Amino acid sequence: MDKLEAMRVFTAVADCQSFVSASRELDLSAPAVTRSIAQLEQSLGVKLFNRTTRQVRLTDVGMRYYEDARRILEDVEQAEATASGSYAEPKGVLSLTAPVLFGQKYIVPVVAEYLQQNPAVSVDAMFYDRVSNILDEGLDVAIRIGHLKDSSFYATEVGSIQRVVCASPEYLKKHGTPQQPSDLTGHEIIHALTVEPSTTWRFESTPQGKESVRLSPRLRYNQNSAAIAAACMGMGITRVMSYQVAEELNQGSLTRILQDFESAPLPVHIVYMEGRQTNAKIRAFVDLAVKRLRENPYTGYKTSDALTVSG
Repeated sequence: MDKLEAMRVFTAVADCQSFVSASRELDLSAPAVTRSIAQLEQSLGVKLFNRTTRQVRLTDVGMRYYEDARRILEDVEQAEATASGSYAEPKGVLSLTAPVLFGQKYIVPVVAEYLQQNPAVSVDAMFYDRVSNILDEGLDVAIRIGHLKDSSFYATEVGSIQRVVCASPEYLKKHGTPQQPSDLTGHEIIHALTVEPSTTWRFESTPQGKESVRLSPRLRYNQNSAAIAAACMGMGITRVMSYQVAEELNQGSLTRILQDFESAPLPVHIVYMEGRQTNAKIRAFVDLAVKRLRENPYTGYKTSDALTVSG
């Protein structure tokens, strides 16, 4: 039995929490993966996984072995990559994902700069308003908005954003400016479905503490950009992410309202699979993206200060 190959199969199963998903990632048959794990467990004389029909979980011994195996594989990969030069020079294809508007506004410029700096690299960028599975979709890097679940991935926080309520100055001049969340019930509401799946909007820092306001939107959009465009046209009030309307707020085409009742900011992370010995193409992109996003007033740590402009 090839111990290193068995370790690679084992860590893949542990990361995917599935024999089938690991087989797809490794381009092996499911029986081959199952056989490799069985041989490894027999060789070690311990049980590495608890298996049910629905899930695969590491045992306590398996968890300790996973940490050691991951470290060993990283050391081997570093040695091989150092010899071949892939850790010294970024090359190959970098695959990444980000939310649609975030990607269009803030990741596209980073990718352009990255490609200029690294001529031996090409980029596959997928922008979705959903959480992509890094393992299943073969991604190197993902931009995540919101609190992360515990995982075997590595993450670097680059800033924070938050949900903001806004409308055009013309709309507010005609219909008045809501002073508290409950005032929204008397206004035209533009519902951005990907930001607020529910028509019940929740607010904080109200006299009642947290407050929920049930609304009846007259206009619904499944694309945030469409909801923002409608708000700029004076068709009503919408609620979107701060980075999505940063330019409109600073230009005065939209006005931010109900700021005192906004929920807590959400962190923005760059998530990637490889750890301390990251491949050069990933390391170069992460380093550049961290720098650019942290210094961007619309995405970095001073987001709330940068968006105080109102009309």
